[in-house]
Parts: sequence; structure tokens; C-alpha cells
Amino acid sequence: MRMSKLLMPTLREVPAEAEITSHKLMLRAGLIKKLAAGIYSYLPLGLRTLKKVEQIVREEMDNAGAQELIMSALLPAEAYQASGRWEVFGPSMFKLKDRNDRDFCLGPTHEELFTQTVIDCVRSYKEYPMTLYQIQNKYRDEGRPRFGIIRSREFVMKDAYSFDLTEEGLDESYKKMYEAYCRIFNRLGLDFTIVDADSGAMGGSGSQEFMVKSPVGEDGIAYCDGCGYAANYEKAECIPQAAESVEGDFDIEKIHTPNVHTIEELVEFMGAKAYNFAKTIIYKADDKYVAAMVRGDREVNEVKLKNLVGCIDDLELAEPFMVRQITNAEVGFAGPVGLDIPIYVDKEVEMMKNFIVGANETDMHYKNVNINKDFTPTVVADIRVIEEGDVCPKCGKKIKTAQGIEVGHIFKLGTKYSDALGLKYLDEDGKSKTVIMGCYGIGVTRCLAAAIEQNNDENGIIWPVSIAPYQAMVIPVNSKVEEQVKTAEKIYKELKAQGIEVLLDDRNERAGVKFKDADLIGIPVRIVVGKKCGEGIVEYKERRSDASEEKTIENAIDSVVEFVKSNI
Repeated sequence: MRMSKLLMPTLREVPAEAEITSHKLMLRAGLIKKLAAGIYSYLPLGLRTLKKVEQIVREEMDNAGAQELIMSALLPAEAYQASGRWEVFGPSMFKLKDRNDRDFCLGPTHEELFTQTVIDCVRSYKEYPMTLYQIQNKYRDEGRPRFGIIRSREFVMKDAYSFDLTEEGLDESYKKMYEAYCRIFNRLGLDFTIVDADSGAMGGSGSQEFMVKSPVGEDGIAYCDGCGYAANYEKAECIPQAAESVEGDFDIEKIHTPNVHTIEELVEFMGAKAYNFAKTIIYKADDKYVAAMVRGDREVNEVKLKNLVGCIDDLELAEPFMVRQITNAEVGFAGPVGLDIPIYVDKEVEMMKNFIVGANETDMHYKNVNINKDFTPTVVADIRVIEEGDVCPKCGKKIKTAQGIEVGHIFKLGTKYSDALGLKYLDEDGKSKTVIMGCYGIGVTRCLAAAIEQNNDENGIIWPVSIAPYQAMVIPVNSKVEEQVKTAEKIYKELKAQGIEVLLDDRNERAGVKFKDADLIGIPVRIVVGKKCGEGIVEYKERRSDASEEKTIENAIDSVVEFVKSNI
């Protein structure tokens, strides 16, 4: 491709709305163009890269025995209503009505529709097992689109679904997808970690996420270097750790704590440690209210709490007026003593003695509170967020934490959707049984952002060769010098003839502009044609390296071909 013909609107200034490196560089390098919050167009360079990611995904899915199809993005409501997810997705789902007042949505994910397809199309148990997949646009009305294409309202996703007759068959399908995912992310040049995860709105039993470690990741990862344990914050098991308590047999005592609402303010006011307090937080879970208690230096893991409570829709903090109604106090003074709603207590609170809690009275707290003496919990369980330095649940060593970008997620769905929609089969004895499903997703567009987050420097993107929009670039230093232009043309044509995807910067621009653009768009290797071209000498440089080499024209061409083929 000649750059004089390429739509590549590069920017020198960082766009104001861009918060993270990948978002900044994708806009600056002319890969994407913003249409509205969380909605982007892909320009030529961005689309080429996106298609390469799609092709790698497609090849590995096909190699794993999956069959590709494509479904509509405009979907009727009935299947989602049957599974219960029409309500579960809530405002995140784009819903609309047609001219006949029939409900539709823009597909956020396709479990129900794949299940219905198998119901309609598969006639015999002999056709199982099978895995079907598509690469298609998905739509979710994010409350806060951010970080460019990492959290957007329209995105490209690969979603696959396996259909098996037995749990053992599901295990085998799951293993094939696990291995295919590892190959995919290795080919994309991503440094990834596989973590145990919560299944969330997808449902089911087993669940693992493929995470790219990044300081801008929205998901927390807990991992252990000792045994290899890894889980996201939502799933990570917390081993309860005893903290120093006030020993002795004391009676509960009410203390006046005027205008003291937070743990930090209480610590200062009472001269105690944060772990001497137990905070009580009121939540709305579906149509009821519950209380959650964790130690003062801990945070409630709302996903664990939601699963424990068993709420179908959202778990959210109770409205202030409801907190006042439930506790008879202003927000900040809730406590378990005398509370008449279910109380879910973290395991560490059970280990505490003579601790401090809110007194359900404005400006008042209790001290010397003890479980089963002063109040009785509804359930004691692990409901807190894991932290750096916690004990590994597998080997007992210290847990480390990091942030990550989720690029893939695999689930063992079991019979959640096949039960809801009636996906059955008659076995060889004529008995009706339920098909067992798995679900496997990859955020195709998110992979682009993750790759840039892991591969960049102060000058721009450093694409892995496998997904670079072009693999090589030829730059004549001075487009007004005929010898340089002719040599660059010769190299360009030779590289194309050898199957290299190559850009020729034939623009009438200063050399500095050409070099800056080459670094910004991240082409993996380049040949610079300068003053020594008359001697048959050019400059060879790999984007990831600071060093450049002088080579003969023939050696430079051979080096590019070898570099690309060895890194593809």
C-alpha cells in the first residue's frame, strides 16, 4: 500500500477524552474514530488489525473442531424471557420494539439463540457433541463507557457454545477450548494469565478468565507465585486471618460518637485500630434488604455476597432513606445489634472479640460486641475482597495482586439454558435427557487494546507481527531524490512479491514526519532508503529495537522476510 493513498488521519496531540495508552494511541494513529460515547468506527489500519485478530481466532477455533455460523444482531425477546435474562441484563440491554409492538434487543450475547438453533436443527443424539461459534458485533448499553474500545457499547466478540451428552463430554469440550484459547493469545503476542472466575449473568459452574496484566485493567487478579493459583477478585477465596482483639469478658457499652461516620474517623476518635471495628453495610438484594459485615480494614466482595444471598437481579447499596428506615439512624451508624434483616457476616468477624459496631442510633456506637452473645448472624461465610499479602488458599504462601484486562472467558454452563429452553435429546434407549452446554467468549476488539497496552513506548505502538496492519515499511528519506524513490519502489515490489504486507511511504513529507508516523502506527520492521542507496546500502530497523543496521539492499530484503516469517 502506498501511504499517499492511505486514509490515515494521524494526530500529534493527545485527544482530551482519551484516558489510557491504548485509547490515546488508537486515536492518534488513525486506527479508530469516535462517533459517540463508547461507539467507534474502524479506519483502514484499525480494520486490518481487527481482521487479523479475527482470523487467528477463526483458525484456532476451526482447528479445535468448532463450526462457524453467524446470527442476527437483532434478536426477538422471547428466548431471553424464557431464560430469565431479559430482566437480568436490565438497562445494559438495548431494547426496542418493531412496528407491530413486538419486543426485540440488540444482542448482548447469544446463549439462548444458539440453544434454540440446536433445538430446531439437530435431529439425533448421534450428531453430538458439537461446538458452534460466531464472530459478531455485540451491544451493551454501558452506564459508563470508558477506556476506548476496552469498555464500549458496541464491540466485536467471538462467542462459542458446546453441546454435549454427558458431563465428561463437557469436560472434553471445555479442555479443547481452553487449549485453543492458549494458542490464540500466544499467537496474538499477549502476556496472559488464566484465573478462576465468577460466572455472573452467564450462569453455570466452572468458569475461567484469560487476563492480560495491565495497570489500567478494570479487573483485579489475585495470584500466587508459589503454586500458580490465580483468581479474579470476584472469585478469589479468602482464608480468614485473626487480628489482635481486646481480650476479656465485658458487657456491651454504648458510646457517643458525634459526627463520626467512617472507619477512618472512628479510628482517630477512639484511638483503636481499623481491625477492631466491624462495619455493617445495608444492601438491596432484589426486593429485600440485607446487611453485610466485614472487619473495619476489609471491603465487601459484592459478587460473593450476591451469590450467597441468591439474588437474581442487581445487588446494590440501599438508598439512604431505606437505611434510615431500617436502622433508625443516619447512614454511617448501622450495626447488627437489634437489626431485624438478614445479617451476612464474614468469617473474620466471627473470629473477633469485643469489637466496635454502629448502634443503629445517630452519633452512637457499641463497643465490646460479640457474635452469638449480642447478635446472631444469618450466615457466616467468605464475603470479603482478597488483598495483597493474604494467605494463598492453595499453598499458604503470600498472595500477590495485579490489575488485568479480561480478553477471554470460558464457562461450563451445564443445563442452565437447555433446561430453560427445552433442549433435550432421546438417547439410544429412547429416554429423554438434557443437553449439557459450555460457553466460550473472546473480546476480539478488546484484544487490540490489550495488545497496545502491552506493546508500546513513548513514540507509539509496537505491534506484534501477527496482528500488525502491515508487516514492513519502506521509507525513502527524500522523495525528491529520484534514485531514492526508484530504490524504494524496487524494494517495495520485491517485498510484495515475497508475500510481505508492506507500506511504501511515498508522501512528499520531511523525513522526520515519516519516521514519527512509522513509530506511531507501530509497523514491526522498516527499511530506510537514504543517501547510500547509490552504493547499494540501506538502513534496516526493527520497531522494538533502538538499534539500526546498514545492510545491502538484498540483505535488508532477506532480513525483513526472515523476521516476518519467524515472528508471524
